[in-house]
Amino acid sequence: MVLGYNTIKDALSGPPTIDGPSQLPDYFPVEPRGCEKHSARLFKCLAGEATDKAREMEKAGLHRVWYPDVTATPGDENAARRVKEAEEAAAAGGGAAAAANKAAPAAAEDRLPTRDDVPLDECRTFIAYYKRCCDRELKKKQNCLLTEPYRVQEEYRYQKQEAQQQKT
Repeated sequence: MVLGYNTIKDALSGPPTIDGPSQLPDYFPVEPRGCEKHSARLFKCLAGEATDKAREMEKAGLHRVWYPDVTATPGDENAARRVKEAEEAAAAGGGAAAAANKAAPAAAEDRLPTRDDVPLDECRTFIAYYKRCCDRELKKKQNCLLTEPYRVQEEYRYQKQEAQQQKT
């Protein structure tokens, strides 16, 4: 059996890591030829664990709001109340309750989200493998079309439609 150069290189270098916060690469969600396995694992994790964690944070009102005129409101008042009580207890107890909340091997339903949680941290290793594979495979000729930007015709641009509406 013949192994490729990159397979041997990956085996010797060890598992990839991400420096800094968990972020998806700019070229996400491309699936280059040769990275199907890593892409499938990342997409499965994003659809599963990361989405579940994001929904828990939304229920507690801890999610990030992207628009300046919108405020974050909790979807579940009971969850928001429990999180607020846990934060107050952590502040009063010197953070021991928060450390116990993170370190406890309890079920996911029992663990309360905190303000410092990032939903993508659930998929951190999958993001690292996906990034390493895509950085290598997107340079190849068979995948070069995946990174090219596409042009939108003028009649489909929003600015032109808005200008026409203002004239009438």
